[in-house]
Amino acid sequence: MTAQPASPNFYSGVDLDRGEHLRRDAAWIAARLGDPTTRFVPVWQGRNLIATASAPHAMHLSGKAACDLAARAAQAVFLGLDGKVAVFALDLSPLAHPEDEPALAGRGAFQDLRAVGPLLARRDGALLAYARGLVHWHRRHAFCGVCGSPTRSAQGGHVRTCENPACASEHFPRTDPAVIMLVHDGGDRCVLGRQAAWPEGMHSTLAGFVEPGESLEEAVVREVREEVGLDIKVADVRYHSSQPWPFPSSIMLGFVARAPFGSLAVHPHELAAAHWFTRAQLRASPEDERFRLPRRDSIARRLIEDWLNSP
Repeated sequence: MTAQPASPNFYSGVDLDRGEHLRRDAAWIAARLGDPTTRFVPVWQGRNLIATASAPHAMHLSGKAACDLAARAAQAVFLGLDGKVAVFALDLSPLAHPEDEPALAGRGAFQDLRAVGPLLARRDGALLAYARGLVHWHRRHAFCGVCGSPTRSAQGGHVRTCENPACASEHFPRTDPAVIMLVHDGGDRCVLGRQAAWPEGMHSTLAGFVEPGESLEEAVVREVREEVGLDIKVADVRYHSSQPWPFPSSIMLGFVARAPFGSLAVHPHELAAAHWFTRAQLRASPEDERFRLPRRDSIARRLIEDWLNSP
């Protein structure tokens, strides 16, 4: 439970050459946007284009109609190279009826990635999450956080620069670090909690955002104490794996932590409930409104399943 898992978590493992050296070449970027061999990953109001004729899969666009659509997009972000083919995310959010666009007609439907993520090939899910995350960042950072002036996209969409010459601040894509941890007693019990806003019956691992001035291990200790009142030591915290979680802009840093079995003091502003559960109880989960484990594409589910399968 202390080593990086062999297989990546959902939404990680983007297998593109991110081409950092090409982002500063504005002429190259412009040429690729007009190249009919370029692939475009469309995003509309936070949703990705999914083809559902058979098994759900990501739908990419290419050809002249796609280049024409790219020229009208709110934002085009260079994601990287797939071999020699450039791949861009397109923000089509301003379009009132994207399904009427020639490049999109009959190609699928825009869906929330969280609704279809577990059904997608891992490669598709990772690419769509990458595109969604960058498009979201651009839409939330149209103005400079230093002086309030408008910003413009630069370096293929991986930087936004303040247009005020007296400021000229550069802003980079934001990722919010959050720790997520499977707390166990060193034996057959672990702690799961639930928030009132979650689907009925759903329970998950503890989690929380990292605060300034603390290490990741310290964040785990603090969150466990705040949420359920258990005191654990930094020495009993072990890293497991991480997961991009662009809903909207987090990186989930997974840990396992050992805590002495004892009563839980649930913080009412953090959780609606929390309990110790045995492996037998979790393996017998009815997966309905009485009790269910977290969604299958989440690192929370991975932490639980790896613990269930550990010696």
